[in-house]
Amino acid sequence: MFIAKVTGSLVATQKVDAMVGHKLLVVEPYRLDAETRKGLKTTGRTFVAVDTVGAGQGEFVLITQGSSARLTPETKTLPVDTVVIGIVDTVHVDSLCVYDKEANDSDS
Repeated sequence: MFIAKVTGSLVATQKVDAMVGHKLLVVEPYRLDAETRKGLKTTGRTFVAVDTVGAGQGEFVLITQGSSARLTPETKTLPVDTVVIGIVDTVHVDSLCVYDKEANDSDS
């Protein structure tokens, strides 16, 4: 599993029947900032993920990839490689909170 930020959405009007009705998001994986260990930092990669939890633009989410992406009830019959399986509320590393959704929402 990985932490990622929803950076956009994707619309594909032509797709296999199994994918009709599934929301597609552009997600960018993040990691702990190795230098400061005080925040999350982008990995510089992007993926398209099927959204199973109703995530929105700018939210940090939990994603899974590969064969694990097809182990949810919503994706077991879909040709997917990345799926959003949760919305992140907080991330704690050691004794430090490196991400808090409520604090970030109030900054907006």
